[in-house]
Amino acid sequence: MKILIACEFSGIVRDAFIAKGHDAMSCDLLPTEKDGPHYQGDIFDIIDDGWDMMIAHPSCTRLCNSGVRWLKERNLWEEMKTSAKFFKKLLDCNIKKKAIENPIMHKYALEIIGRKYDQLIQPWMFGHGESKATCLWLENLPPLIPTQIVNGRAGKIHRMPPSINRWKDRSRTLAGIGQAMALQWG
Repeated sequence: MKILIACEFSGIVRDAFIAKGHDAMSCDLLPTEKDGPHYQGDIFDIIDDGWDMMIAHPSCTRLCNSGVRWLKERNLWEEMKTSAKFFKKLLDCNIKKKAIENPIMHKYALEIIGRKYDQLIQPWMFGHGESKATCLWLENLPPLIPTQIVNGRAGKIHRMPPSINRWKDRSRTLAGIGQAMALQWG
């Protein structure tokens, strides 16, 4: 299958699909962290290039429920609307099989996107001893089945200390989740 991993700089999900024999490419405005097929640029430059499946990881900064208080306090409404419209454009693109991931969204973003997620997963369901609620909007793909339920369900992501790369470190898909996607959807 020809698979587009949108909004991914890490190469984690892309490489999981390549390991299963698929023609996978990541795309992000940032360069890839791992060598491999990667388009650095706007996703909409390549979105109509005949993909069989897309897994997208759009920015959650203005969409996630955990940051909803900042919309009013910092007047970030326009940024939120722009992010939600970008998400919806990914959701509405002409690729038959799609999974778009994001944390639990606040009601303002959901109003623009038009529908709630189809599945909520946690890293501890896929071999990682931590909690980070991740929602999946699915089209023509089944819900992921947990592959390795583990203990140690600590919330590590939100406890990361401030740093220049904190946002990048928080946004990476964990390898167990990427491997489950490749195994079950590939």
